Amino acid sequence: MSKFLKAEPQSDRPARRLGQALRATQHPRPVPVVLGRARSLDPTYVRHFSCNSRQVGWYRALVLAGLLVAMTQTASAAKLGLGREAKPEEIAGWDIDVRPDGRGLPPGKGTVKQGEELFQTQCAVCHGEFGEGIDRWPAVAGGHGSLKHDRPDRTIGSYWPSVSTVFDYVRRAMPYGNAQSLSNDELYAVTAYLLHLNDVKVPGQELNQGNFASIQLPNAAGFYDDDREVAEKHFWRPKVCMKDCKKETTVLNRAKSLDVTPDFKTAPKAD
Repeated sequence: MSKFLKAEPQSDRPARRLGQALRATQHPRPVPVVLGRARSLDPTYVRHFSCNSRQVGWYRALVLAGLLVAMTQTASAAKLGLGREAKPEEIAGWDIDVRPDGRGLPPGKGTVKQGEELFQTQCAVCHGEFGEGIDRWPAVAGGHGSLKHDRPDRTIGSYWPSVSTVFDYVRRAMPYGNAQSLSNDELYAVTAYLLHLNDVKVPGQELNQGNFASIQLPNAAGFYDDDREVAEKHFWRPKVCMKDCKKETTVLNRAKSLDVTPDFKTAPKAD
């Protein structure tokens, strides 16, 4: 294959300009640079703008840098005309998360008695009068000591980690179908009553910003940071067995005998 390309002489003017611009950067080991269609360049002028590939890379980088600077200056100088800056009260409407230490709590207070009235009118239809849950709606009370059972009851008192989990969830999602309709005082009151249903003491029967972080749920110690790098490190092996790891394999039981997969004759018919 020829090093140079045969081309028509009528389009040599652009090549001549580029050759003049890069002639000063010629290198003892020239690399031909071809711009445009192969048949539009004359081999005479290809030789004139031959240069080192590194120099061509620098040239392209400088051109791109200039274009980026120009585009940035134009974008910063001109306004897009879309939207506006969010107001502090608008940001506050979205920034409603509450942490276990009480950070993010809104001002307010509520008593257990006030929460009971709210719960019976807006929550009991789904969660039951005593938080036991109606039909398939979840129970929010009870289940103490059931986490080790085959069918544990994961409620506020038996499973949930902190009071902020209760407050934050009620604030965001309850009552069902009318979320975020409760006032701050009503949120404190409903949370206080839910704690009362789960035998968690509320100081003075009133929940507020001051005593919120001091209340601990029964299963708070059941949640901890992921410590597998320490607690399970002795299980790690530098070389993992991928083939013939056990000499003998014993089948302990079968799904059919465990009634995991029922016989087709006795299985219930599906619609």
